[in-house]
Amino acid sequence: MKKILILGAGIYQVPLIKVAKKLGIYTIVASIPGNYPGFELADKVYYENTTDYRKILSIARREKIDGIVTAGTDVAVITIGKVCDALGLKGLSAEAAELATDKLLMKQCYEKYGVRSAKFRRVTFDDPNYANIISDLRLPVMFKSVDSSGSRGIIKVNSEDEFESARNYVLENTRSDYFVVEEYIEGEEFGAQAFVQDGKLEFILPHGDYVFKGDTGVPVGHFAPYNLDPSILEDAREQLIAAVRAMQLDNCAINADFILSEGETYVLEIGGRSGATCLAELVSIYYGFDYYEKIVRMAIGEKVEFDIDVNSTKQDGVPNASMLLMSDKDGVIKSQEDNNAPNPDIYEVQFDYEPGDEVHKFKVGPHRIGHVITKGKSLDDAVDLLHEALDNISIVVE
Repeated sequence: MKKILILGAGIYQVPLIKVAKKLGIYTIVASIPGNYPGFELADKVYYENTTDYRKILSIARREKIDGIVTAGTDVAVITIGKVCDALGLKGLSAEAAELATDKLLMKQCYEKYGVRSAKFRRVTFDDPNYANIISDLRLPVMFKSVDSSGSRGIIKVNSEDEFESARNYVLENTRSDYFVVEEYIEGEEFGAQAFVQDGKLEFILPHGDYVFKGDTGVPVGHFAPYNLDPSILEDAREQLIAAVRAMQLDNCAINADFILSEGETYVLEIGGRSGATCLAELVSIYYGFDYYEKIVRMAIGEKVEFDIDVNSTKQDGVPNASMLLMSDKDGVIKSQEDNNAPNPDIYEVQFDYEPGDEVHKFKVGPHRIGHVITKGKSLDDAVDLLHEALDNISIVVE
């Protein structure tokens, strides 16, 4: 029996666990202790921090795994790269993983290889004169933790008066002693999911983003297809390919964030794993296959077939849309109800918590309390149904 090690036991790893079990793969989960739903689904659990490479590698060797994978989070990606290198498993390399999880290294890589991205500077937290280092950047700017995910440690700064509070916010959300400051690009944010296997880009699926405007823009939902002029789609594709090659990403799912400004696509960042916030489901619905299954199969060394023309600008997949469920305050869930009538185009309504559980006022992605996914004959149909379905959901937090 094949064995797979899945890093993380949270909401975004549960579909990986389920599909691996369905495929008859012995499923091992590693995660820090907590109220994570993946623990009760796995064949075996190790309560370890997924960032502790040595402990995870020791588990991988002891269990003689055939593959290692995660979804929806950057935290475990470096560990995956190092384990793949050490054991000769199929997956992204440790070098590529490091580039994909350190925003400074990523930005330096883009600059070196001519990938279109925002102008930036490296700043150390203990530098009292850091304002001088970033004085040539045009305001507003973004202060970014180099090693966080879920939009944590990222904040828009409009004036010098906000520098110190922004710096302290980033410091609270990083394990590093430095951070990145980059120029804010005014434009329309969008993303893309992609997959690279044995050096070949298998598909690129641009998607629109629904963004929650807090300290910074936090994606809270997505939709596809994304209506862009074919020339802009081609530009986005070219920038993604350039970034993937520069970062040496291979044998992994890809989550890309872009911004469209004055007709040009700028790369914000690229992750070497599938996206969170229902993005793997978006791919599955749009193309008509189980994306989680393809991710798992490749991780255990199988050749995965997609049969997608990566160069096509046609957008003829199944339209779909998704949105997170969120709370507008800290508190305890008193009740939650899905009052939607059965509808085959309501793909999924998911509650992450039970009545009695504590939840947070939404600020960043991990504060989600559920999601809704819909599909339709047209994007308008899917979006209209999404809003209708959301209106029929009642969650009381006190």
